[in-house]
Amino acid sequence: MKKILFVIMMLAPMSIFAQKFAHFNMSNVLPEMAEYKAALTEMQQLTTQYQEEMKRLQTEYQTKAEEFQKLSADANTAQAILQSKGQDLQKMEESIQTFYQASQEDLQKKQTEKMEPIQAKIVAAIKKIGEAGGYVYVVDLSTGAIPFINESLSTDVTAQLKAELGIK
Repeated sequence: MKKILFVIMMLAPMSIFAQKFAHFNMSNVLPEMAEYKAALTEMQQLTTQYQEEMKRLQTEYQTKAEEFQKLSADANTAQAILQSKGQDLQKMEESIQTFYQASQEDLQKKQTEKMEPIQAKIVAAIKKIGEAGGYVYVVDLSTGAIPFINESLSTDVTAQLKAELGIK
């Protein structure tokens, strides 16, 4: 009985060492993916459109604000006109704020829509590599969530991941 217990205790640490671990670096993979490049280009184009529209709205607002100040400085301007122009400016300011918030929400939504299939493809490739290699864990070094990984005891599967994703 003591011999069996002794053998089990001796083999237990060996079974720990028999486990295989792998790692990859997403920051070396993602920028090389065609899908990511296309999504990034599309997001940059959309961002530029929103920025141009925001600039146009702000320029229009600035012009109307200057016009309002000139009217305010003129003692002959009727109070009703000043009040109407002031309300128009306030509505325009609110419209600009609403547009800004809506554009930020839309950009976030579009980014999520673009990244979900890319992430799903990467996860599928990682699972395939993990199962084929018999790895217990396959971790991404670029997240910084892992406080330490001994890279000499872990297999770097970044090249395999790139190959699985069709990146040359």
